[in-house]
This record gives sequence, C-alpha cells and structure tokens, in this order.
Amino acid sequence: MIPQNNQRDFLDMQTLVRLSAIPLFSRRAMLGSVSGMHASPHRGSSVEFAEYRRYVPGDDLRRLDWRAYGRTDRFYVKEFEADTNLRCHLVLDTSGSMNFASGELTKLDYARRLLAAIAHLAVQQGDAVGLTSIAEEITQTIPPRRTPSHLRGLYDVMENTKAGGATRLVDRLHEFAETTRQRSLVVLASDLFVDLEQLRSAIDHLRFAKHDVAIFHLLDRQELDFAFNRPTRFLDMEGDTHVFADPEDVSQRYHTALGNYLRDVQDLMLVSAVDYVRVVTDEDYEGVLRRFLIGRARGGKAPASPGSGDSSKGVHG
Repeated sequence: MIPQNNQRDFLDMQTLVRLSAIPLFSRRAMLGSVSGMHASPHRGSSVEFAEYRRYVPGDDLRRLDWRAYGRTDRFYVKEFEADTNLRCHLVLDTSGSMNFASGELTKLDYARRLLAAIAHLAVQQGDAVGLTSIAEEITQTIPPRRTPSHLRGLYDVMENTKAGGATRLVDRLHEFAETTRQRSLVVLASDLFVDLEQLRSAIDHLRFAKHDVAIFHLLDRQELDFAFNRPTRFLDMEGDTHVFADPEDVSQRYHTALGNYLRDVQDLMLVSAVDYVRVVTDEDYEGVLRRFLIGRARGGKAPASPGSGDSSKGVHG
C-alpha cells in the first residue's frame, strides 16, 4: 500500500511501483515479532527442512521422524527454518555537509529519496521501519512500526528535517548500537566525513550487536572532480572557518588525498562486511536502489555504479 504523498518532492509513485517488484532482504537472521519472509535464528514450522535433533521429553510427537527411528532405533525430531519479519532502522546524517549541492539536489535531498523508498518497500512487505536523524546529537528517533499510517508520520519527519551543525556521527552510532538491542537491518545514508578508524569502531559495535549494516556513501560530483578554474573561498559547512586557495595549487594534493580516502573507505567496508554503496548525487536513485536490492536478493553486495568510480572526500566551495 502506498500512502498519499501530499506532493512530497522526495517521493515518486511510479518509481516506488517499479521497485516494489524487488523484495528487500536481510543478509542476517532476524528476530521479528510476526511471521515474515526473513530467516530467523530460531526453528519454526516452515516447509524448509533444517536438521534432525535428538528427541527430548516435551517435544511435539508429531515432529518425530519414524523413518529415522526405523533406521537407527533412536527418536529424532525434524527441525525446520523459521521465517520472521524484519526491523529496518534508517539512519540519516543531517550534519551541515549534507546540505551541499553543486547540482539540483543536496546530499540530504538525495538521502531522503533513498531512505523514503526503502521505508516504503519495507512496510509494503510487512516489515517494520524506523528513522533516526543524527548530527551533533540524535535529533529525531521514530521507533520501527509496520503500518501505512506510521509511514506517513515518518515521511513528515523526513520532509521537515534540515541539515546543519557539526557531525558526531561515530559517537551517535555507538549510542544507537548500545540502545538498539533487537537485531535489525541498519541503513545509513551519510557522506562519511569522519575519522575512519573511529568509524570502524562504530561499525564493529553495530556488527557485534548482530545488526545487518548497509551504508550509502553520498558524494557530490564537484567533490569528485574539483572543477574550479579560479581562486575560490572554500567554506567549512560544519563550522565557521574558510580557506582561500587557487585550485591549480591544491588540485593534485586534493586528488591524491581523495584517492587515499576512498581506498581506505573501501577497505574498511570490505573488512567490516558492510553492504557498501558509493553514490554520486547526480545518479538516478532508482538505478542505485535497484542494484542494491538485487545484490541483497542474490546474497551479495550491490555492484559499483557506473558514475561512482573516483568520488571524493572534499572541501566545499
């Protein structure tokens, strides 16, 4: 079911309908509250056989395998896979750098489109979805629910969210991991302008709590290309400092630092087993999500998008 969008500019009904043909899967066993389409760590009563287990007093006698008894003269019980629903936590970086745009959309605008579509897909298939907005503090938290009315409220919060202030993303991810006890699919949309060793610690914390972690790394085309042709004043969008520089003097060092940063991010995500998607904000977000969903359905990761090869961590002009 698609709730009325009330002309929200980050929702496109035709895109949602096309994406609805692809299920959103978890890559880890989930602990849900109702029957669903995701694997559970517990045994249940689905048709998928899991294993045999020795009978213990109190087991359901209907699950005894008499053929196994005939072969071994011992009682065995059939165990089956249990399916459950998913809790999906959307985590939105709302620090000042997310307000940057060299084109039509800011990184925050693009993040809204990605996360709103994922929220719709989750609720459509019976899963619960919640939202946490992070800047210097956790500015907004909506616990996961799985009703269309809850989805409308989540969209209202997304629509009114503004980017601003410094980022304390790593600290807030630790806080989130500490307070979110039930294993979930955690989907983060951020430009990852943080210390990578500290980010590794936060991701390890989430993984230790048995969360399935997916990260959309949002970068602007100008951050990739650094296409400035005259002296420019570069502003820190998360503070009040600025630097005046001639691009010809700093371009080579910028691209070297950029390449090192991106390699370090990629290595971190591989080691941490995170579902990592690097995105440039002039890409078609439907294509980004389609690759993401298909990659998870196949049990792997989304392939790299054509336009996200050497994107960068840059300063903003």
